[in-house]
Amino acid sequence: MKHFLLAIPLVITTPFVPTAAVVQPQVADDWCRNTNNGERARHNEVREFSVPAAGATLTVDASPNGGIKVDGEARADIIGQACVNATAATDEQAQALAQRVEIVATADRVSATGPAQQQLSEREGWSVSYRLTVPAKTSMSLTTINGGISIADVDGEIAFRTSNGGVKLTRLAGNVRGRTTNGGVDVDLDGTTWNGQGLDVETQNGGVRMSIPANYSAQLETGTVNGGLNIEFPVAVHGRMTRQIQTQLGNGGALIKVRTSNGGVNIRKK
Repeated sequence: MKHFLLAIPLVITTPFVPTAAVVQPQVADDWCRNTNNGERARHNEVREFSVPAAGATLTVDASPNGGIKVDGEARADIIGQACVNATAATDEQAQALAQRVEIVATADRVSATGPAQQQLSEREGWSVSYRLTVPAKTSMSLTTINGGISIADVDGEIAFRTSNGGVKLTRLAGNVRGRTTNGGVDVDLDGTTWNGQGLDVETQNGGVRMSIPANYSAQLETGTVNGGLNIEFPVAVHGRMTRQIQTQLGNGGALIKVRTSNGGVNIRKK
């Protein structure tokens, strides 16, 4: 028998208090506590949600001003925290503005809606950042502006894009493609080879750091237009030396492609 509960969005307009079977209650910890905003008052609150995983691509939209952190593990549902941040002239106005922000969470989409900036005064604003735990095999599409993206221990078709935010990728697999502008890229590989089609990540203004096991096998492509290049693996150079590297690690394998236009590249052997 098929169940259709996944098609019904979970809309949270006030801090969501889940049952013990979904997630344990949480308080606003340091990741969602930010009081430094000049003369503006700020209100922060954490809202929690849990939805069954559907196996479809999970789209997470934290734009315009939020970050996304995703961790994969052995589970059959998606649990998450949304950090709602609102600023205004007074504490009461900031809290009232936060209550107008809605978090919509389904099996295939997590996003927020709230007042348009045109409806707010110059002293008012809101943003939402997310922390999600998903099944280890999950395909995702992540988007944000003015926020970072962090993904760990996930295997799937993964696409991401951010502006003005860094990217951290740890122990991933599958087909991973992403871009950032004005942010660094930090990649940590594990095992002996990439499991899946490969990795293709680019930043325009930011450094690249990669940690690769000493016995790793892959086709590595990396480089920079304006910046230094340091790589701890032996590289065969044919012809003129440039800041663009294409080389085989070990026995070869999937393409690992990480590059920047303006920033240094540091490839570390671990």
